[in-house]
Amino acid sequence: MNRRYRKTIIAGNWKMNKTASETKKFAEELKTLLPKAKWCDVVVCVPAVNIPAAIKAFKDMRVSVGAENVFYEKSGAYTGEVSADMLKDLGVKYVIIGHSERRQYFGETDVTVNKKVHAALEAGLHPIICVGESLEQRELGITMELIALQVKSALAGVPAEKLRRCVIAYEPIWAIGTGKTATAEQAAEVCTFIRTTVRHLYGARIARSITIQYGGSMKPSNAAELLAQPDIDGGLIGGAALKPTEFVDIINAANQE
Repeated sequence: MNRRYRKTIIAGNWKMNKTASETKKFAEELKTLLPKAKWCDVVVCVPAVNIPAAIKAFKDMRVSVGAENVFYEKSGAYTGEVSADMLKDLGVKYVIIGHSERRQYFGETDVTVNKKVHAALEAGLHPIICVGESLEQRELGITMELIALQVKSALAGVPAEKLRRCVIAYEPIWAIGTGKTATAEQAAEVCTFIRTTVRHLYGARIARSITIQYGGSMKPSNAAELLAQPDIDGGLIGGAALKPTEFVDIINAANQE
């Protein structure tokens, strides 16, 4: 982490878990556990149906509410989709875009990810843009080429003044929900490469200011080591974000001097 130049952000991704009533219960427990001294921003990204409950439950806490997905059109005949303006109107601040599960199960591509990034920025949201490689791609030695393509595609056409609202999350697909975690060195290498890629696109000053998270099975036991890396500015947390005690342990790891 480098708090001098950029925010540290710990974001939970609940995926398809918890009901509205469970969201309220989670917030009540989290409130009793959150540290008073806070160096990092905390975000909870919840299923769309839970957003109103989350906005209400977290309103008296320094916790921002995020969405797990967004559609790239403002309105129209897109049954089941949710627009960026709809999320903004509810009070959502962040939105996850391009998560590997969206790419794998719902056919998202680099092109649709880019459209969603533009829609989110236009609405005033902060996109958390996910990039990452599969185990096969890592073993083929094409991790960096793939990451560069994903980053450049996602940010295509995004002006420098809007890039400051973007967060990039490196999530090695082989470490999501598998219990496997990239070593601190592996994670740091890719996150540093992401910052280098942004520097080539936007210059050193902008690259220095963008928050880059690690998003592959970060948990209390490895959070401190991962967050000690200079180019890892937080985490996109899956399973551990569903348990208030574990989520707070990771937040505490990010709050260390």
